[in-house]
Amino acid sequence: MNSENISICEKIVSPSYVRQGSQARRSHEQLIRMLLEQGKCPEEGWSESTIELFLNELAVMDSNNFLGNCGVGEREGRVASSLVARRHYRLIHGIGRSGDIAAIQPKAAGSSLLNKLTNSVVLDVLKLSGVRSVASCFVVPMATGMSLTLCFLTLRLKRPKASYIIWPRIDQKSCFKAMITAGFEPVVVENVLEGDELRTDLEAVERKVEELGSENILCVHSTTSCFAPRVPDRLEELAIMCAKYDIPHVVNNAYGVQSSKCMHLIQQGARVGRIDAFVQSLDKNFMVPVGGAIIAGFNESFIQEISRMYPGRASASPSLDVLITLLTLGASGYKKLLAERKEMYTYLAQELNRLAEAHGEKLLHTPHNPISLAMSLDGLQAQCDKAVTQLGSMLFTRQVSGARVVALGNEQIVSGHTFSGFMSHSESYPCPYLNAASAVGITRDDVTLCIKRLDKCLKSLRKESSARSSSPLPLTGQGENEDHFGE
Repeated sequence: MNSENISICEKIVSPSYVRQGSQARRSHEQLIRMLLEQGKCPEEGWSESTIELFLNELAVMDSNNFLGNCGVGEREGRVASSLVARRHYRLIHGIGRSGDIAAIQPKAAGSSLLNKLTNSVVLDVLKLSGVRSVASCFVVPMATGMSLTLCFLTLRLKRPKASYIIWPRIDQKSCFKAMITAGFEPVVVENVLEGDELRTDLEAVERKVEELGSENILCVHSTTSCFAPRVPDRLEELAIMCAKYDIPHVVNNAYGVQSSKCMHLIQQGARVGRIDAFVQSLDKNFMVPVGGAIIAGFNESFIQEISRMYPGRASASPSLDVLITLLTLGASGYKKLLAERKEMYTYLAQELNRLAEAHGEKLLHTPHNPISLAMSLDGLQAQCDKAVTQLGSMLFTRQVSGARVVALGNEQIVSGHTFSGFMSHSESYPCPYLNAASAVGITRDDVTLCIKRLDKCLKSLRKESSARSSSPLPLTGQGENEDHFGE
């Protein structure tokens, strides 16, 4: 309410009560004013009533919510379902214009403000997460793979002769397909085994650069967050190499925002060498629905070029989701989640190590991976070849999601390229293993229940294997290919 309406209210209800209510409203408005002035994530989280007041204020600034608006165009923010309208807080116009995802929409001042503020708040969160010198970023309504493709397509304009992307191997399909979709040929560089860890083969990368010629290489496509026993790429060394040969460097930081180590690697790589852009997922780092990513970098003009490469307008849903989430958490709330994730990583490592020892396995030593852990399955495979893959199906049936069981010898063709030892990031990793990750939002109960169910599965498989080896005939009710999922 404005001051005139407040004055009228004082004639209807006791002025002292109205003033009290007006002061309460001003406390909400003060928070909104600070957000508009500073463009930073508030230190303390907002209440839902403040967030809803703010979103409603933005919505009434869009033309589809004007009283008496007369729309005669093909895109007027019309929505048939009131449920859909409420789901989007009546912010229907999306973000950007046909030529630029960051452009202001004349019909939608509120949605344009939402877009600008979200990008500003997310930039602030990237800085407090460890990449202090990041210059610019924007939220794009595509997941990580397609966002990487957008980066590669932008680089094509700068390097029209280039046809190769150098890619230290990581067995994840979307980042590989991102290069294929952009029209480039991935040059896969196998990792080297150091202890239990799979690490970047810097010498092999440099040999490929010299063999292909720097002018024919679009970029080096490196990775931070990944499944153990692979660990984040040697970003500093790769960044120095990219600066030396004048080759762009794009980093797949899919779920690395939650890890101070991954963010430190990006910060250091940009300090000592060259990193042109780094891409991260919204859902994995901020616990929002799938469908958005953040493209960020250290040169504001290049990040703007990437945003202009996006064709057409875009959905505002990912921007709206992450803004609501960050306003709810506040900077202190998000930092608390990151600290809790670190604690759970230590707890998960301790519990996996204890379980591994109890079953004659070992927790693989992967100190350079700050999120994912791996436990060997050598003993299980020695008892029965099929037991390793059977363990994966047993865990899934017992509602243990996210655990990955990696058997030896898998071969997979992805977009015409054959990967030997697929899922293990290596052609010949020495043992099968099981992955588990401590990602943001994980709880102690998640870890405890996972370990309990994993323990039961391993005991069940060993018991079944022993029974089979001691009997020349199949046991009653146990066909050769049957799984047994009873607790």
